[in-house]
Formats: sequence, C-alpha cells, structure tokens
Amino acid sequence: MPHPTPADRALRAVADSVTDSRPRRPEDATDPAIPVAATVVLLRDAEQGLEVLVIERPDRGSFAGAWVFPGGKLEDDDRADAAEPEEATARRAGARETREETGLVIDPEAFETLSVWDPPPGLALRIRTWFFVAPAPDGEIALSPDEAVGADWARPSDLLERHGRGALTLYPPTWVTLHAFTAHPDTASALGAARLAGVQRFETVARRGAEGPLLLWHGDDEWDPDAAASGSRHRLEIGTLPWRYSRTDDAGLTAG
Repeated sequence: MPHPTPADRALRAVADSVTDSRPRRPEDATDPAIPVAATVVLLRDAEQGLEVLVIERPDRGSFAGAWVFPGGKLEDDDRADAAEPEEATARRAGARETREETGLVIDPEAFETLSVWDPPPGLALRIRTWFFVAPAPDGEIALSPDEAVGADWARPSDLLERHGRGALTLYPPTWVTLHAFTAHPDTASALGAARLAGVQRFETVARRGAEGPLLLWHGDDEWDPDAAASGSRHRLEIGTLPWRYSRTDDAGLTAG
C-alpha cells in the first residue's frame, strides 16, 4: 500500500471532521476547555508584489508536512493575568512562537487581528486559533529544526497555485487566509483592509458535498439549517484540487 502523503493526511483529517462533527452550539466558539493557539502572517513588499512568510512543518506531529504561518499554542507565561482577554494573550503567544520558530523578533503591538478560527465541534482534537498580521521585521530567518524544515517568502497566489496542483500541503485556514491576500498589491493595502474589516470569526461547520468534504461558515445558507434559503454562500469545497472558495458579498455577488 502506498505511503500516505502529507496532502493525503490533511484531506483525511478534514474528511474525519465531516464524520465526527456535531451541530454547533452557541457556546462552542468560546469553550474554555478548548486549547488556544496563535499564528502570525508576516508580510513584505517584493519586486513581484506582496509576499508572505510560510514555514514547512516536519513530517511528524501536528500539521505534518504542511506549509503554515509561524505560530503555536498559548502557554501559561503568555498570560499577563487571569482576567486578560484571550486575544491579548494570543498576541503575546504569536510573537513568542514567531521568535522561537523563525528567529524573527516582533512587537505584538504591531499586529492587526485578522481572524479567529474555531474547528467543527465534536472532534477529539480542536484548537481555536487567532490569526494576526504584521509587516515583517528586520533580521535573518533562523529556523528551529524541531518546528520547521523549510521557509519561503512567496506571493499568496503562487502558494495557492502550487497547492492546486498538489505540489504543497495547506490546511483550510491557511488557504482561506492566503486567498484573501491575493487581492492586495502591497503590505499597506493588506494591513489597511485588516483594520477596516475587524476580526473575522470562522465558526466552522463540516458537511459532505457531492464532491467530498465541504466547510461552511456564517453567511452560508447551509451553515444554519434553520435559516431561510437565500442563495448566500460562504464555503470551501475541498473534495478535489484545486479547492473552490465561495463567499457572497453584501451586494449578493459571489467571489471565489
């Protein structure tokens, strides 16, 4: 039997979420029993346009073999006090994880909060993850070999194209975040859009569509089974490559 590739394992993990998940409850997105993580999207302007930093995880452990943004779970020392909001603690954790994994030092106050992702409920392993974005600091990348085996500065569109032909592995939150950055020519544009948009909340529901696993978020007709059908879409179809993302805007237009 062929050895499963990282892409195979990634798809299997998402497919399992369809089988094992349950309907969402209002408290799922803030469940204090769920581990919390932070990840940081670092941006720089290059001759060919906006680039992001991604690192390749080792072929073991969480997200084995995938390309991700620097980040990891919150630790006790990241929290200033027991009453501190989760987002503030996550900022500090994101800066620490970025330093530990890449050697790059960045002030968490430089972050814009992009989003918070909550996986489908009912899974044995769920991690709520905060995504931040910031301009890349000065300094050379020095990878921690236990955390990353490669690093790349690349245009978001190039990473999505490579994923679409099976040349690298991305997980859905990374894919959707990269997709959003394809609209921006430079760092200033991306950071300005993040400030205007505010924190986007991705409370994930998993379904099985005609072509395989389907991830839904608020704004999609099928996300809330009790909502009246309107033709609204906010989903990622991941059964086949390339993945297909659909999101209906306020004018009723669907972009993908």
